[in-house]
Amino acid sequence: MLLKFARACALICLMASSALVSAQPITVTDALGRSISLQAPAKRIILTQARHVQVLALLHPDPVSILAGWSDEFRTSFANEYQNYLKHFPAIADIPVVGRHTADTFSVEQALALQPDLVVLTASFAGIGKGQDPEDSLLIKQFNAAGIPVMIIDFFVNPMENTIPSLRALGQALGQEERTEAFIELYQSHMANVAKRLTDLPADQRPPVFVHAHAGSTDCCNSPGTGTFSEMIEYAGGHNIGSDVLKTVTGRLSFEYINSRNPSIYVATGTGSGKRTRTGLVIGTGAAEEEARESLERIIDANRLGALPAVRNGNAHGIWHAFNDSPLHVIFIEALAGWIHPERLGDISAQKTLDEINERFLTVPLEGTYMVNLNK
Repeated sequence: MLLKFARACALICLMASSALVSAQPITVTDALGRSISLQAPAKRIILTQARHVQVLALLHPDPVSILAGWSDEFRTSFANEYQNYLKHFPAIADIPVVGRHTADTFSVEQALALQPDLVVLTASFAGIGKGQDPEDSLLIKQFNAAGIPVMIIDFFVNPMENTIPSLRALGQALGQEERTEAFIELYQSHMANVAKRLTDLPADQRPPVFVHAHAGSTDCCNSPGTGTFSEMIEYAGGHNIGSDVLKTVTGRLSFEYINSRNPSIYVATGTGSGKRTRTGLVIGTGAAEEEARESLERIIDANRLGALPAVRNGNAHGIWHAFNDSPLHVIFIEALAGWIHPERLGDISAQKTLDEINERFLTVPLEGTYMVNLNK
């Protein structure tokens, strides 16, 4: 009897100890170096830019269950991906919308009414300029006044610097450190492998690259300027022709300028809207390889880009645009590096990397065609 009592006491003490440990506050450091404290792993998150649900899906087994509210952009701008998530998690249809994906449409009042335990946003969404104190942001001040922690992440403006801090902060805040560190290990090893292969690359062996952003959805031709895709092109051993004339993150290049630069690699990007509009790139979730290739041919013809050296020499490709605002840009970089320097990286398969991430991490796998070559 005494033995049973002792065991029961021991079990109660163990449970109390575990509860005490889990109740310990969590302190994380976000992408801007801000220290944030949570009383427990976040279970009611406001996602101000809903595209980042796919980042949560890398780190959490049920990302939909922890969303208290989000913007409407995943349902509208990423409709194919949204439908895929809807099949896996029907509850996604019931997540309250607190705005579009821009700060001017975001409702702080609606967000607070949902009683979140964490708000996730980017510096640009919070209106934080370069060198500005984040605590000066009106948005952050409003949530601070209500006692709601705010985390700033970044996979877009300075992706090479901020991806790992952003992932680590999110993983800790979600109580998913082990899974997050495993993904960070994969990310770092693949990025390091690309960098190692290009270590001794001479400056004059960085060929001109034209990334045709959101190809076919606008007049010719949108291109990355500084940051984001431009950093990825440089990392992959190329030179972004848009960076020589565009001093913003994105902009438009003239047909004459593109032709004058004779890019030896052409890459069109899209989010899959081409299937609906018949003008953009048909790529991403649910897209078949042949229809992706046909849409790439249609875009090149419609924009009179067939005379480019890249197209004539068969070095023209299409890729899913949404790799850019996500740690999945490792796939974009591997694909691009292989297209630019097949002699150095021809044995690296971006598709195999995507397959591994699907199998090991993504709660909702990416199923479809996410990269395509003009020539089979």
